[in-house]
Amino acid sequence: MSAPTTAKPKPLILVAEDDPMLMRMLTKVLGEVGSVVSCADGMEALEYVKDGAKPPPRLIVTDVMMPRLDGNELVARLRQEPRLASIPVIMLTAKGSPRDVIQGINSGVRHYITKPFKQDDLLSKVKKTLGV
Repeated sequence: MSAPTTAKPKPLILVAEDDPMLMRMLTKVLGEVGSVVSCADGMEALEYVKDGAKPPPRLIVTDVMMPRLDGNELVARLRQEPRLASIPVIMLTAKGSPRDVIQGINSGVRHYITKPFKQDDLLSKVKKTLGV
């Protein structure tokens, strides 16, 4: 008789993206490796992660240009909170100038991916970051 297998729960991935069509695509693609929580902007994402009743995400994928709170400010605020400072962040953005990339990397993001992007490239970086 074999031992019952227990499925390991998928890691929680929070995605902050204000484009509904891109959000649907990201939810589908990232759903292959994790459970996806979608937030329409950086403020919604920040409110989610600061809610101590909710489990913190293992990874945040965020756009830079969003209403209310942009991705750079979201990362800055996360880094100020000891409980949230170590959550890895992947920036997914149309802002691809060398200055933008340097600003993103200096803010503490794990990866900086410019749009348009290849889904395989994103998935590879997500898997590497999560260790799956």
